[in-house]
Amino acid sequence: MKHTLVALVENKPGVLMRVAGMFRRRNFNIESLTVGHTETPELSRMTIVVEGQQSDLAQVERNLGKMVDVVGLNDLTHQPIVARDLALIKVRADGVRRSEIMQIVDIFHGKIVDVTHDAVIIEIAATEQKVDSLVELCKPFGIIEMVRTGRVAMLRGHQNGNGNGEEHE
Repeated sequence: MKHTLVALVENKPGVLMRVAGMFRRRNFNIESLTVGHTETPELSRMTIVVEGQQSDLAQVERNLGKMVDVVGLNDLTHQPIVARDLALIKVRADGVRRSEIMQIVDIFHGKIVDVTHDAVIIEIAATEQKVDSLVELCKPFGIIEMVRTGRVAMLRGHQNGNGNGEEHE
């Protein structure tokens, strides 16, 4: 089962390495990891997706919670969340096939963010499954290059998913 963990960490050099190292020592493969600034400049938010048993993950959560750099931790796996992946996909697109690609992108509520004579860059922010589906439909055109962020997630409603119990204004 895939688990989505959110760790609120101090925005300092080496924190990412220490968190990733802890997962490595516990033999967890990180399927996706996104890190970015929060509304508080001193803090970063990590969204970590790992696959494993709940009992094994509980040990990882305890170890993460003990790390000095980790300010808050929350397992969003069984909570109501909004989750998205962002992808940029560069696809071969000559004049004949460009309109077909644009129709597919419209269906997925994506955007064409760059056009050249022989390629387009598609931007999509959607669920992991929708991004996967768009990628599959783009393969026959020829994917030149692709980058994905991995999952980012937030709890629905007014609750703070940072695991520290505080709301930042």
